[in-house]
Amino acid sequence: MAPRPNDRWAASFQVERLGFYEFTVTAWIDRFTTWHRGLMKKVEAGQSVGSELLEGAALVHRVGQQAPGQDGDWLVRHAAELKEGSEPERVTAAGDPVLTMLMARHDPRIGRREYDQVLLIWVDRLRAEFGGWYEVFPRSCSPEPNRHGTFRDLEQRLPDIARMGFDVVYLPPIHPIGRTHRKGPNNTLTANESDPGSPWAIGGAEGGHQAIHPELGTLEDFDRLFTAAVGQGIEFALDLAFQCSPDHPYVRDHPEWFRHRPDGSIQYAENPPKKYQDIYPLDFECADWKALWSELLQVVQFWIDRGIRIFRVDNPHTKPLPFWEWLIAAVRQRNPDVFFLAEAFTRPKLMKQLAKLGFSQSYTYFTWRNSAWELREYFTELTQTEAAEYLRPNLFANTPDILPEYLQHGGPAAFQIRLILAATLGATYGIYGPPFETFQAVPRQGSEEYVDNEKYEIRQWDWKSPNVFRELIALVNRIRRENSALQRNDRLRFHGSENDHLLVYSKTSQDLSNIVFVVVSDDPHRPQAGRIQVPLTEWGLSPEDTFQMEDLLTGAHFLWRGEWNDVILDPYSTAAHILRLRRKMRTEHDFDYFA
Repeated sequence: MAPRPNDRWAASFQVERLGFYEFTVTAWIDRFTTWHRGLMKKVEAGQSVGSELLEGAALVHRVGQQAPGQDGDWLVRHAAELKEGSEPERVTAAGDPVLTMLMARHDPRIGRREYDQVLLIWVDRLRAEFGGWYEVFPRSCSPEPNRHGTFRDLEQRLPDIARMGFDVVYLPPIHPIGRTHRKGPNNTLTANESDPGSPWAIGGAEGGHQAIHPELGTLEDFDRLFTAAVGQGIEFALDLAFQCSPDHPYVRDHPEWFRHRPDGSIQYAENPPKKYQDIYPLDFECADWKALWSELLQVVQFWIDRGIRIFRVDNPHTKPLPFWEWLIAAVRQRNPDVFFLAEAFTRPKLMKQLAKLGFSQSYTYFTWRNSAWELREYFTELTQTEAAEYLRPNLFANTPDILPEYLQHGGPAAFQIRLILAATLGATYGIYGPPFETFQAVPRQGSEEYVDNEKYEIRQWDWKSPNVFRELIALVNRIRRENSALQRNDRLRFHGSENDHLLVYSKTSQDLSNIVFVVVSDDPHRPQAGRIQVPLTEWGLSPEDTFQMEDLLTGAHFLWRGEWNDVILDPYSTAAHILRLRRKMRTEHDFDYFA
């Protein structure tokens, strides 16, 4: 353990595998270190330390007599050296690093006290900490108008998604969709025969959660898609929505797994004023709950056996927390490389509790934090408080449910700003792909949802036309991969700005070999300028140093000096700087023939 200010101590240990680690804390008086510290204070003060050396010799001798084998013999001999020779020689012997090591190894730990709890740490794989997510509906991937997209169509899109630099492709539910009370376009209550319905109304005559929607393809087609994704360096995250359409086989075979109204009908889903007649929630506390829970675990295991290692869980906060604690623990026991993302836009304490129960990632309120002040406050909470110990944010800039007002009214600059914020504030971020990269900004009237929402209809996207924004997305993702500082959240720090519209922050590697400094304007409409603060001392720079900042977005280089420097950001050209510190400034001494 190492001392920290104000009588605090810290320790660390290296993890070597996925899974749980147990640890506790044991404390005792380190009598040898205490003695040596006192000895050196007197030596530095020029005082005689003959008596102190004899005390140390006695301490080392006692430990040596108790230590086994060669270690004990060495300590006994060294104790004699502390009593013999000149005082400077004996002081040197007291500082022998071998002595320090052996005394720590064989410390009798007199008066030892142990913390009364065993603490747990879960170790995830790196993808749970760092990655770019791309959400896409396979049924909208057809290159032909008016044709339902298939897994094979999505397979053709994978190279483009990989070129944009995404690591994870998140698929909404890919299962059969019920026909009873199927929703029409824009969530209307009446659907035509040709309307595809909502993928979240899971289950039909073709099967339930372990089946594939027949218009997408077969399980064999899914396996082929999975293999193609691996070849592109992409893995899939599968939507896990534990709910059923009225046509799901569970409704027929296990009506006891659902809540029933007094008239005997099954209760459909509601979130007043919204009604979801096409969805039946499961009753996780029904009399047959053990069989239900076991069945749902089998659903997860079915997809794990087909290669899925990431699950995005739909509305986990609406299900009992003990269920998730049990399910995630059961999955981890067999497959520690699997992790779960909680799609829970809910109250802060409930969101945090889900993380504590085992969800490796969580959606956040980032979608609604727009001003520089709001972002600074929120991300300080996420990264610099105890929440950072258990809650890993996944920053989605948009979702099928959420077209933020900032994107509705901000124009293309707003999309650029939110992309850069999400990708640099968070080690993990995501976009609901096609609408985001094509600047879709029209909501259904009076809502934050997209008009003509893909949740209820098939959309036709232009995949082939040149798209400058896709090039920016690819560049930002490349910057993330090339700069280790952007791959973690714990070293995010905010810095001062004389303009309240400029958000200034940095991320650094542990050894400061990689320092990324970001300046973003929160204003998508007007240029913003101001003086911004550089944390010179934290970076090992002095106020007299001239240093170079390379803009990773444009390739421009700036020579800065001192703590405060000037920045101008124009949303119609450059709405942000992603700067990397270049420490080396050449002088005449670097010239080949300087002598």
